[in-house]
Amino acid sequence: MSATEVFRKGSPTAPPGYFRWEAAGLAWLGAAPGGVPVAEVLHAGEDHLDLGRLVFANPDPASAEALGAGLARTHDAGAPAFGSPPAGWEGDGYLGPVSEPLPLALRPVAGWGEFYAAQRILPTVAMAVDRGIYRRSDTAVFEAVARRVAQGEFDDGSTPARLHGDLWSGNVLWTPAGAVLIDPAAHGGHRETDLAMLALFGCPHWDFVVGGYLEQHRLDSEWPRRVGLHQLHPLLLHAVLFGGDYPKRALEVARRYR
Repeated sequence: MSATEVFRKGSPTAPPGYFRWEAAGLAWLGAAPGGVPVAEVLHAGEDHLDLGRLVFANPDPASAEALGAGLARTHDAGAPAFGSPPAGWEGDGYLGPVSEPLPLALRPVAGWGEFYAAQRILPTVAMAVDRGIYRRSDTAVFEAVARRVAQGEFDDGSTPARLHGDLWSGNVLWTPAGAVLIDPAAHGGHRETDLAMLALFGCPHWDFVVGGYLEQHRLDSEWPRRVGLHQLHPLLLHAVLFGGDYPKRALEVARRYR
């Protein structure tokens, strides 16, 4: 995947360190033995990131299966804690489009439920309330979910995984050599979060992705029932950033887990 051309991603309004944060995430994900390849970082500046330009190809079942297996190996490379930043980065990160990146809390803790409730669900609900998206009766639903999550009711004993952190299908680029990951919000988290995000907006040959993943790393039989819970944070984030039907969708999902 050597670079013959440069793709420059830039913004003069990006917050300080935004592109160094992305570069640190790519390096950390790329260091996972046997993991999914990532875009090659050529240079990270304060207002831009230079990456090796990729050649696109249509995905097929074999490349989808390889994506699943590689993603499992990326996750298996692990992280020091839930909420830990990628190696080479200190402090909080960012999540969202470069035009409006939102803060991403990165405060390492031992338990996934504690992390997901305090650093993902509740802060994003607070942002939605500040923007007038939800009423008090709505926030009570999210708070009820957060209490159950914080108490560990949905913890499955998994150790912290090395997450991409924003793994919607648009951040998977398909090349003749297979899938390549871009635009991470990398951190230590639950492996099911990446899978749930990848499923949220659809992924080509999804059944083959899941098959490849499960061949490499088995998940417990309850994981399909937790998919909506792991999708709750990205749905809330989309409600804050884009409005539309996302506030309704997030509330409907939350009601299933309150």
